[in-house]
Amino acid sequence: MSYELFIGLRYLKAKRKQTFISVITFISILGITVGVTALIIVLSVMTGFEENLREKILGINANVVITELGAPMSGYREVTDKVRKMEGVVGAAPFTYNQAMISSSGGVVGAVIRGLDMQSVEQVTVLPGKMKEGSLEGLKPRIGTDGGAGIVIGRELARNMGISVGDTLNVISPMGTSTPAGPVPRMAAFKVAGIFELGMYEYDSSLAFISLENAQAFFRMGDAVSGVEVKIKDIYKAEEAADEIMMEIRGPYWTRTWMEMNRNLFSALKLEKVAMFIILTLIILVAALNIISTLIMVVMEKGKDIAILKSLGATSGSIMKIFMIEGLIIGVTGTLLGTALGLAAALNLESIIQLIEQVFNFKVLPPSIYYIDKFPSKVEPMMVVAIAAISIGISFIATLYPSWQASRFDPVEGLRYE
Repeated sequence: MSYELFIGLRYLKAKRKQTFISVITFISILGITVGVTALIIVLSVMTGFEENLREKILGINANVVITELGAPMSGYREVTDKVRKMEGVVGAAPFTYNQAMISSSGGVVGAVIRGLDMQSVEQVTVLPGKMKEGSLEGLKPRIGTDGGAGIVIGRELARNMGISVGDTLNVISPMGTSTPAGPVPRMAAFKVAGIFELGMYEYDSSLAFISLENAQAFFRMGDAVSGVEVKIKDIYKAEEAADEIMMEIRGPYWTRTWMEMNRNLFSALKLEKVAMFIILTLIILVAALNIISTLIMVVMEKGKDIAILKSLGATSGSIMKIFMIEGLIIGVTGTLLGTALGLAAALNLESIIQLIEQVFNFKVLPPSIYYIDKFPSKVEPMMVVAIAAISIGISFIATLYPSWQASRFDPVEGLRYE
């Protein structure tokens, strides 16, 4: 052990008359611990929320959507077959997308009607696993058959209209049929075959699904679809996949990725995450100011010791190193404690939240409002490393000025009155 490290460690132990300095040292460590803990917990929760939202959006929407320029896609079968054979593609399926009115005895609401290819629906969507009542099998009957065509709707839409599985509702298309008396809206009766819950109010209150064949027949689309949705293995390579798809299919088509379709939402989440990081880093900066004040008081208190060390041959660099070591020990100790506490809290956040709810008898995040069944938290290792590195870096910078002042101490002045 070098003598600089030895002396730096000794200076952390306050003598009886230096108790105040020891208290400030403890406060400095506590401040850094609190700052690092708060940063890890908050950023883990925000990362968890972002991933939870992404899963819900991508669960019902494709990673890449292929559409035809200015018209419904008629050559969708060829496009679908080509895309399915591409490397990195999990699945591809044609779909239709139309707006309509849904009416029942409970009222009339606007909705988005999506047509599903029943043979490939599981390849591109999580809808089959989100069915709360009924199943997608009820979508297979054609319009006009005895059993009646089926439709599945969201839980919120069912609640708003007072509909349950087995009830009949009417779907009204605003694109009516031309008659001598003018355009007449098309209307067809559908039997509610199931109710789903995706966990997002916008989807659960305004989205309904019917079979692709029934959608083509009802909306007079012929043998055409709105587009082809594609699911890929790595969602973060959606742009590269879209470019490769365009090179493969070649034609009057264009692609959109999930990043492009939800750019504003995820940009806002990222901006909020950066803002929270900056705000909570201020806690560490305040603790760093405590390190500065602690070291300055130690330098003033240890003036005689510094003078003796210099008289014995210690260089200015060694003196500076002693106080830098002392400040770094404070910073590293606070960072390690904060990292340990932050990881423990972030990895067990759900249990902690449940304990708080039991003790205080209230729900932190009511499911009816926030549409989540658990408190999301995801720890990213690189994020933790970055927080620890920034904390130690701030602590190191805080030691520079007091250490430099100590290195400039004149031993003659320190020993003059001794």
